[in-house]
Amino acid sequence: MADHITHDAIYDAVDRDDFDAMIEVDRYARRTGAFDEIISATEDHFWDPLDPTYVDFTQPFDLREDTIMPRDFTIELNCAVADKLDEGQQIALANEVTRFSVSQLLHGEQGALSLSASLCHVLHDPGAQEYAANQAREEARHVTAFSKYVGARWGTPLPAGQTLGALMNELVLAPEVYKKLVGMQMLIEGLAMGAFATLHSRTRDPVLRRTVQLVMTDEAFHHRFGRIWAKRTVPKLSEEEHIKVEDWAAQCFHKVFMNLVNAEQKQAIYPQFGLDWKYVRSAVMEAFTDADRRRMMKENTNIFRVLIKTLLHGGIITDRTKHLYEAWVDLGELGREPEGVVGDAVADAAMEELREINRGKKKIGRAFKEMATAN
Repeated sequence: MADHITHDAIYDAVDRDDFDAMIEVDRYARRTGAFDEIISATEDHFWDPLDPTYVDFTQPFDLREDTIMPRDFTIELNCAVADKLDEGQQIALANEVTRFSVSQLLHGEQGALSLSASLCHVLHDPGAQEYAANQAREEARHVTAFSKYVGARWGTPLPAGQTLGALMNELVLAPEVYKKLVGMQMLIEGLAMGAFATLHSRTRDPVLRRTVQLVMTDEAFHHRFGRIWAKRTVPKLSEEEHIKVEDWAAQCFHKVFMNLVNAEQKQAIYPQFGLDWKYVRSAVMEAFTDADRRRMMKENTNIFRVLIKTLLHGGIITDRTKHLYEAWVDLGELGREPEGVVGDAVADAAMEELREINRGKKKIGRAFKEMATAN
């Protein structure tokens, strides 16, 4: 039996092969209501990536003439690397870097889908299990949406970076529920919300902006599932258990912070421009210092700032590990910020729009039904 570290009945878990536990007669009546609000809100933010009423992937964008993201988003164009490229190559490199970033989001959504499905096998509470199944459905449409977007702009995605691929493998296959919830629902989802907020606020491509806006309406709820776990579980942890969870979170943070977007992860895109990834890494490191990293971490959409804030508000960062994060951000400042993550406001506004779209579709559906009945 895995060491799940839940301390709350709503996150109770069993071995993934213990199906007998799922058909215990008394289990069906022990359903938590903690996730009812999130589950019931599903209809409010329903959207279909295959329906152009929600997002039209056929809208054009000329990748030869313009960059999907501003040039300062491409760190390679803000160092000596840019001097080796002509104007057309700079535009192409910038869009390949964006292709890499969006591809990682696509792979991340697949990881979230697989992890949510794996939770369905182990969560014993029927309400928690229903929530996990609900999230799996929503992550599936994110995979569809980003697949459609990447297909429209580039044809195919780029492979997952080694760091992201290895981390998601570990999370999906981990038998411990706490690793899944801290690693995916809090850490990876926190990173994603920061990335989506950045793309939404800065992209020049209306289709990408619309896609991430719709995805954020779902992700805001997914992130909340992890926050509920933290509120109900972290205060009840023994010292030994807290150390285990805290060290696990710090380990995950270090992995993604140091490796997620460096040149080694993106080395597949450089050969077409005559660039060696080791040269790119050296040029970037020479141009951007730790001071630059700290400056960028002051932006509220910075993905790593969002990640740290999530762990801090979840009670996972203590005096034992705060030095790992204080090297980059002001924890006192983060602690004073309201709970929640950047992008929540964008998600709330999009939900209002989705309610209107879905109300209209229901009216049309009822009208057709009445016409069919009358005939």
